[in-house]
Amino acid sequence: MSITVFPVTPDFVAEIGDVDLSCISEPELAEVKEAFWKYAVLIFPDQHLSGDQHLAFARHFGPIETDRVLDQKVTPHRLDQSFADISNLDQDGKIWAGDSRQRMYKAGNKLWHTDSSFKRRPGLASLLYSHTVAPVGGHTEFADQRAAYDALPAAMKAKLKGLVAEHSIATSRRKSGFTDFNADENGRLPPVPQMLVRTIPQNGRKSLYVASHAGRVFGMPDGEGAALIEDLVAHTTQRQFVYTHRWRANDLVMWDNRCTMHRGTDYEDLRWVRDMQRATVSDVANTCEQEGIALPA
Repeated sequence: MSITVFPVTPDFVAEIGDVDLSCISEPELAEVKEAFWKYAVLIFPDQHLSGDQHLAFARHFGPIETDRVLDQKVTPHRLDQSFADISNLDQDGKIWAGDSRQRMYKAGNKLWHTDSSFKRRPGLASLLYSHTVAPVGGHTEFADQRAAYDALPAAMKAKLKGLVAEHSIATSRRKSGFTDFNADENGRLPPVPQMLVRTIPQNGRKSLYVASHAGRVFGMPDGEGAALIEDLVAHTTQRQFVYTHRWRANDLVMWDNRCTMHRGTDYEDLRWVRDMQRATVSDVANTCEQEGIALPA
């Protein structure tokens, strides 16, 4: 039996039915991949996955990231290193304190971003699985950077051709008020170059590639480059390009980091448990390398 695909819009976001991700077949996987390259965000309701099954499905799209930003000696990780902990729980599984380092760091997730663009090999896809959801709030918003690029004036498309931005986790965290990186974390997080416009190889579509991690544009004065990035983020996050997902327990949502941005919305994180885990798979190479652009020094 084939999977069922229910698009939210003709080209962006689809719900997928009639598939069990814990034991997906090769024909079903091929259909999921075809839908993923088209819609960029896929929603799989009512999945019942162990951690190993979650990772096994993710590996069909690339190698799993295991390097984490925060120093485990200072901020211990609750989950296996293969997962990003998208929750409000401390290492003992209790709701975090209001002044916890993890909470302050994760405030940056409320900014528009794409996962791991601050790594030399950025994220290709992220797969977020919900165990417990907040009864009110805690949504995730997704923006289609392909449609946003298509809607740009021709003059702006010409201006952006070949431009490279510098991405850094420190850039986005400064915007959300977190500057408390220790020496080990700073040493592991050097800024990296990424294209402002990239091409998605599976469908040939061009896409913007901006995020809160991007701070400047090579070859431009810092203020001018930062203003350009802010303008592109504002353009991409207009209502016509955005889908808001209201989570249910046992949803798995996966998105293409190469051509989408996302952000989390507020909820009462000192009151309600929100327990989710994310697996992210790495892209094949740095975006500059993929576009045939020399990496800036």
